[in-house]
Amino acid sequence: MGNREDLLAGARRCLEEKGYLRTTVRDIAAAAQVSMAAIGYHYGSREALLNQALFAAMDDWAAGSGRLTGQGDTTEERYADTWDRKIRDFGEMRWLWIANVEAFVHAQSSPELLAALAEGQRRSRRMVAAQLAGVPEDAVAEEDVRGLGSVHLALLSGVMVQALTDPEHAPDGHALAQGLRRMAELLDQPVSTDG
Repeated sequence: MGNREDLLAGARRCLEEKGYLRTTVRDIAAAAQVSMAAIGYHYGSREALLNQALFAAMDDWAAGSGRLTGQGDTTEERYADTWDRKIRDFGEMRWLWIANVEAFVHAQSSPELLAALAEGQRRSRRMVAAQLAGVPEDAVAEEDVRGLGSVHLALLSGVMVQALTDPEHAPDGHALAQGLRRMAELLDQPVSTDG
């Protein structure tokens, strides 16, 4: 590998070991076994390099276990199985999810990172809406992107925080599927006009 690739691999190791916010230029240079100046030369800044390493790790995850391809005889069983795998990922790849949360916090004072995270969310909404609807991404309805895709991302973020904070009491896939079914039932009920 060249310096550029070494730096990217070193940044990923630092994300795994130290997280997004605590990783320094010195840490990355040491992990990559290159000079600190190489970071500026190849990536412009520590933040740009860490962002690229984090986004690459997320893309790797999304291409593998991040896909919505659970097993089971019914759609509900497959959805629950998908969530069970995601929840296991939250524990097994804890570093990735913590780095995501740290990047989100940092993005509140970094317009470039905030824009990149927003673009990633837009792509993710379309991707998951297409997967859930069973259509190609270019054929997914915009209302499904805004509704179905947004609900899934909201669940992903919320369940991830619950699984990282209190894994013993976080929901499993069955509880999530059951909760969504119950929510749909409640949404179909007429509004009571009694007090």
